[in-house]
Amino acid sequence: MPASPAGTVETRGEPRPSEGQQMTAETTGQPVLRPHAEDAFAEELSALAAADDRPRPARWNLSPWAVATYLLGGTLPDGTVITPKYVGPRRIVEVAVTTLATDRALLLLGVPGTAKTWVSEHLAAAVSGDSTLIVQGTAGTSEEAIRYGWNYAQLLAKGPSREAMVAGPVMRAMNDGMIARVEELTRIPADVQDTLITILSEKTLPIPELNDEVQAVRGFNLIATANNRDKGVNELSSALRRRFNTVVLPLPASPDAEVEIVSRRVDQLGRSLQLPAAPDAIDEIRRVVTVFRELRDGVTTDGRTKVKSPSGTLSTAEAISVVTNGLALAAHFGDGVLRPADVAAGIQGAVVRDPAADSLVWQEYLETVVRERDGWSDFYRAARDAASGRPYGAAA
Repeated sequence: MPASPAGTVETRGEPRPSEGQQMTAETTGQPVLRPHAEDAFAEELSALAAADDRPRPARWNLSPWAVATYLLGGTLPDGTVITPKYVGPRRIVEVAVTTLATDRALLLLGVPGTAKTWVSEHLAAAVSGDSTLIVQGTAGTSEEAIRYGWNYAQLLAKGPSREAMVAGPVMRAMNDGMIARVEELTRIPADVQDTLITILSEKTLPIPELNDEVQAVRGFNLIATANNRDKGVNELSSALRRRFNTVVLPLPASPDAEVEIVSRRVDQLGRSLQLPAAPDAIDEIRRVVTVFRELRDGVTTDGRTKVKSPSGTLSTAEAISVVTNGLALAAHFGDGVLRPADVAAGIQGAVVRDPAADSLVWQEYLETVVRERDGWSDFYRAARDAASGRPYGAAA
């Protein structure tokens, strides 16, 4: 085998990072599947920074006005179009941005699929230019994930010291005056949640092992997200809740708003996954949104027929997933046109989470609402076949 360049290992004629070297998009030269917000929308952020002549809080890349414009969209004086990242009430975004400019942390609350994580990421990207200082909350999240850990080789060799410490995302944000993110806060055990109390109230992180502390630099703040339906998992203590300004992200107010959200995200995901654009996809997107909203609200769009709601949330995020999967089916196993059969099975999978109860809800909805609706006969047949396990179009 010919000699390989220093620091690389030859594999099938292509160099790859040697052991200990991080394999990233830069080292492999490959495009990432999902760029961070600050990378995906770098041109918009740069254009906003150039046009932004309003006061900026300490260590903010943009003014609060520009951050809100980045999330809600608009057109700059030079003609640059800023695409909307969030479709919803402007006041919600303004309150969220203003909160980050104060000494209060921000809690984004809402049912699953209301874009809490999406908004959190874009707020951090616009304010700090870095959305990666994140703690993902789970039942197994430990205090070290929020505070700091130790390099045990250094710890054994030299004892407790700053050099032996491994800073967590929150500690790094405090040191650099940036925005930290804590996702799914209510999934974190209550005693670990309370680690944040001193950080948010005193803006310090005690290091008892060194009889020292880290004091937050100006610009530091924290965004947390939590689901309404998860509030009983690990309730926030009243002491911790007082440290947050809570902003509730609602479900889309109208069908048209939800269709717009789904269309935008599906288009972005389709480009990222290199799926061909599907002509006339808007009709099927509207159908998916209509089904989700009617089952979610317990009544048909015209208000004439009450329907039972399934156990799942049927969120906008799930609608995006159903349509994206339908586009992949149409591209790889169809003629490239998104049709009822491409979304029927995906909708059923989203609706029927509890096979015993939700199957009955879905069957009743198909027979009492979908079957009688003009222009929905193809979808009715596809959904019925998917529910029965028959190939689409097969004889009963």
